[in-house]
Amino acid sequence: MPAERENSAAARWLTIVGIGEDGVEGLGDEAKRCIATAQVVFGGKRHLALVDGLVTGAAEPWPTPFDAGMRAVLALSGRPVCVLASGDPFCHGVGTTLARHVPVAEMRVLPAPSAFSLAASRLGWALPDTKTVSLHGKPIDLIRPLLHPKARILALTSDGDGPAAVAKLLTELGFGPSRLTVLEALGGRSERLTTTSAGAFDLENINPLNVLAVEVESNSEARLLPLATGMPDELFENDGQLTKREIRAVTLSTLAPRRGELLWDIGGGSGSISIEWMLRDPSMRAIAIEANSERAARIARNASACGVPGLTVVEGRAPEVLAGLPTPDAIFVGGGGSEPGVMDAAIAALPSAGRLVANAVTLEMETLLLSLQARLGGELIRLSVSRAVPVGTMQGWRPAMPVTQWSWAKP
Repeated sequence: MPAERENSAAARWLTIVGIGEDGVEGLGDEAKRCIATAQVVFGGKRHLALVDGLVTGAAEPWPTPFDAGMRAVLALSGRPVCVLASGDPFCHGVGTTLARHVPVAEMRVLPAPSAFSLAASRLGWALPDTKTVSLHGKPIDLIRPLLHPKARILALTSDGDGPAAVAKLLTELGFGPSRLTVLEALGGRSERLTTTSAGAFDLENINPLNVLAVEVESNSEARLLPLATGMPDELFENDGQLTKREIRAVTLSTLAPRRGELLWDIGGGSGSISIEWMLRDPSMRAIAIEANSERAARIARNASACGVPGLTVVEGRAPEVLAGLPTPDAIFVGGGGSEPGVMDAAIAALPSAGRLVANAVTLEMETLLLSLQARLGGELIRLSVSRAVPVGTMQGWRPAMPVTQWSWAKP
């Protein structure tokens, strides 16, 4: 057993060292030794400057643009290499990227406190009760689903302009009363905390290394994204091609989203199904397929407005445009399903145990779904919703068009 431990240690050619704004002073002895004995030390220019007196090998700053393939690091496999990272390398850091290419058995990781941990400690916030999000190099729309009254959010920003951009967005969405704290250069000699509100935000010359803390408060017109499926129809810009709220809630339930899955939304319309699919969990992915260019652009706008800017929109007509798309875990057909070859292509694209849900409002599509259920099995249901509307001085029920839904799992 001791020999196995020794061999394991020898195989660890790559060391990832988390470093804070306090530089060498905040490093432990092992981290210092790994930096000093490495033949090559990789890191950002700021990182390398912090350990300048410690490096004896070659110091290599990351290239611009950043090499997500880590080719320079991988080319030195087997030699003692050190990579410097900000704080915790596996909290929105370079460690996650390296782990895609280097087996964990070949790495030694020496983390420092993450920016989130430092921020929570300064504010006295419990991290398990705090929502965290990285907006570094990403659309700030990602913060939208987290905006609920009384919520606490810690957000990594891209630069010194990031807090102002978030404050502007919050104000536009009706969250102007929210309390914002900008935490700059945490752990360093230039550390500074400044508190204001989103609506009155006027801070300038903010350190590019900052975390934005948000204590969410809203006004009566705030754009809230509920946690339940079947969000209000008015949250989606549309031209009438929209799976209505009640039908959408049942459809999402039938699709049964699971973490990390990919949905094809064929005939995306306004994108409401794929958007709500992605809102179930940050790991969810979706591709909305839409033949109409105006609707395709509308789907992208709705995705950003609902906090899932990562939704992929493919403009084109099914089934031709489906060729070459990543294999889906589930497919929803909400429009164009009666066109020749669409349902057959969807069925063929699914892997074993993949799920398909199709909705019909026309007799032609309903006839097709009845035929598919007779041939393949699955479940058929009919959904009907009536709404109370004025009838003179009283009220009566006005039924919406019924929807026939077929759901099926591929053997």
